Amino acid sequence: MRKKFKKKNTIILSALKLFSKKGFYNTTISEISNNMGVSVGNIYNYFPSKKSLAKASIKFVTEKLAAELRYINNGDMSQKEKIRQFVSVYFVFIQKNPEMIEYFFRVYLSNRELFCDEEDCGFSLAKEFIDEIERLITTGVEYGEFKERDFYVAFSLITGILGAMTFLNGENVLEENLNIYTDEVANTIYKALSC
Repeated sequence: MRKKFKKKNTIILSALKLFSKKGFYNTTISEISNNMGVSVGNIYNYFPSKKSLAKASIKFVTEKLAAELRYINNGDMSQKEKIRQFVSVYFVFIQKNPEMIEYFFRVYLSNRELFCDEEDCGFSLAKEFIDEIERLITTGVEYGEFKERDFYVAFSLITGILGAMTFLNGENVLEENLNIYTDEVANTIYKALSC
């Protein structure tokens, strides 16, 4: 079972690199299989379609971020410190895994039709990450550190700023290394949530 899980993740990582460079529609299963040195049929043993591989890839990325935030949420510290730690971890993550973040922007956000089912447009694929953001916000409200507000507004205060910094970093327009901005970004998010 462990070997199958590892193989599935290897396929996802290979697909992420190609999807992030070429986009979903310009990447073929053949290219992914060639990149890995396996047969096309081998990939289809794990993913019945390219679309299912795209969905598994976004879930893979958001679960990695969710695990990082879950660890921070479980820590015994103020919400202010949790936000600072999450911003720091997030910035390290996007520098170490640029293809994962590029995939999120280039495929997930740009090709919503790939992720839409009858009732859901891919929000459920990021459920673990969204749940951890909600937990961070809810705990902050319970402890009196954050002002109570609509979840989606609070969610966008966090992810909007992080998304903008991700974009600026990807476009190479930041004058400093991304890590230099950690405290300022964390303080901005904290202030936005607390007032």
